[in-house]
Amino acid sequence: MSGRRERSIAPDYFERLYREKGDPWGFETSPYEAAKYDRTLAALPRSSYADALEVGCANGVLTARLAPRCDRLLAVDVSPTALAAARTRCADLPHVAFELRPMPGEAPAGTFDLILLSEVVYYLDGDDIARLAAWLTGSARPGGHLLLVHWTGETDYPRSGDDAVRELLGHLGDAVLVVQSDRRPEYRLDLWSRR
Repeated sequence: MSGRRERSIAPDYFERLYREKGDPWGFETSPYEAAKYDRTLAALPRSSYADALEVGCANGVLTARLAPRCDRLLAVDVSPTALAAARTRCADLPHVAFELRPMPGEAPAGTFDLILLSEVVYYLDGDDIARLAAWLTGSARPGGHLLLVHWTGETDYPRSGDDAVRELLGHLGDAVLVVQSDRRPEYRLDLWSRR
């Protein structure tokens, strides 16, 4: 696509969208998003995870649906406005924590048996995808799962959904095993297991 951004998209882009539009992608109301979340949760091989990380939690719609499957869930985003909405939505879920963290530059410490990267990797440039891969290698527990979901339509993001997944997988190499690659008309869902 011509006009593709060359650098990772800065946090202020997302903060501006959430301040101006509240729910810029219609996570709260879109039948498409609801169906995609159904498929995302159905793809998880385990009924529960001890420690999960959701990168790019937005306003917490998927977070609230994922939470019952996790003993502890850390949800991170770059937008304070989105995080405020997510905290309100999940106020009755004490095992869910929210943090303002640009990824991969301010990635959390610790290890996780589930890392969800839903609609985030294609916002990153090549350097940041490489940094994310290095972090994932040390932060995904052996046998743990990495679940990626990406829109495959045209955007001006640094990577297309397909290119983002391919590039991240290339950096991870033998560190992960591809468990599932499910391509739908508008998005792709990729499940990997940490070796």
